[in-house]
Amino acid sequence: MKNGFTLTEVFKVSASEIHNAWLSSEGHTAMTGSPANVDGRVGGKFAAWDGYIFGTTLELTPDQRIVQAWRTSEFPDEAPDSRLEVLLEETGNGTRLTLTHTDMPEGQVDSYRQGWEDFYFKPMREYFGG
Repeated sequence: MKNGFTLTEVFKVSASEIHNAWLSSEGHTAMTGSPANVDGRVGGKFAAWDGYIFGTTLELTPDQRIVQAWRTSEFPDEAPDSRLEVLLEETGNGTRLTLTHTDMPEGQVDSYRQGWEDFYFKPMREYFGG
């Protein structure tokens, strides 16, 4: 995988609950604990964590898949957007979220892997249960 990683977590809620929270300003704010502005349509823009994270939603399959062009204010200006794919699969005890983040700037993979854990998965476990 080119400059990327995959993280997986099971949350004790439906795929629809995660999908809807990820793609709405109110839901994204609630699940992360930080204000977000999200236009949840293909082509819609999003920003979170005081504008540190921003991008565009590229593809959606309701309650199954979200693909976004994603970057932070730490990306070099000449760096292309990275690619974020969120897959949702309902299991017997909730929904498995598989997050694959690729095409990050050289040398930034480890900090973003930890960032997803600290600023998304941890607060999502508290919000959704996991």
